Amino acid sequence: MKNISKIHREITPLSMEDSFLVFDRVKDNFDFPIHYHPEYEINFIQNGKGVKRVVGDHIEEIDDIELVLVGPNLYHGWELHKCKNKKIHEITIQFHNDLFTDSLLSRRIMASIKDMFNRSIHGILFSKKTANELAERIIKLSRLDGMDYFLEVISILQDMANSRNQRILSTYTVDYDKFEDDDKMKVVYEYVQKNFSEKITLDDVSKVALMSPVSFNRFIKKRTGKTFVNYLNDIRVGYAARWLVEKDSSISEIAFKTGFNNIANFNRIFKSLKKTTPSQYRDEFYGIKRIL
Repeated sequence: MKNISKIHREITPLSMEDSFLVFDRVKDNFDFPIHYHPEYEINFIQNGKGVKRVVGDHIEEIDDIELVLVGPNLYHGWELHKCKNKKIHEITIQFHNDLFTDSLLSRRIMASIKDMFNRSIHGILFSKKTANELAERIIKLSRLDGMDYFLEVISILQDMANSRNQRILSTYTVDYDKFEDDDKMKVVYEYVQKNFSEKITLDDVSKVALMSPVSFNRFIKKRTGKTFVNYLNDIRVGYAARWLVEKDSSISEIAFKTGFNNIANFNRIFKSLKKTTPSQYRDEFYGIKRIL
């Protein structure tokens, strides 16, 4: 197993008020460094034959169409590898690992989805037949809104769960702690989520965690693999990326609303994390939806 502390922990732009988030894009630069996050993730890819997929300890070249479900905190990534196509269509659907409560999943009608979620901790590759059958519906998701979108995602999950010839990818499951399960980290996370647009000092957040700045620095590095400044920037850039495709606000307005008081600093940090400029990122994404 790889050392998880060296793998990027992605801060997704999915807020606690959201149910599902969908990214829909076509691009020729198709490199997603290996990362992990506590959210479930569905990945649908068309025209990507030769792309290399990494899910846990499983590495494989993909076919021209594929559909994968990655469970919480299982590391994964994609590289262009041998793919020569210039118009790779990728749709990513993310949702919180507690969106479906244990009480809901215990109902008989949810049995197949519950079983699929349990197996997703290894990553699941669905058959090419299933990917083709669901392709049109997945592609249409970004055009839906509200309850129509919510119900269609549930329906797609049900069809995925009941499909034949599913293949487990990784041989192991994640065994490291999830920071959301740590009460102290929850307090820090909630504080940063509420105040990221304002100035937050190390002293401020250390007091919230009831720790000294030195102890807190060690704590946050152990829990996230990042310094507090880098952790805060991850969250700010996550919101900025989301608003770049959701809102018509100028880039400078978004920079200031996400807590950056210097546009040059914002551009530099955004590019270092997203490997593209804010304006290029806005042009690249064309189908993102935020629900509920």
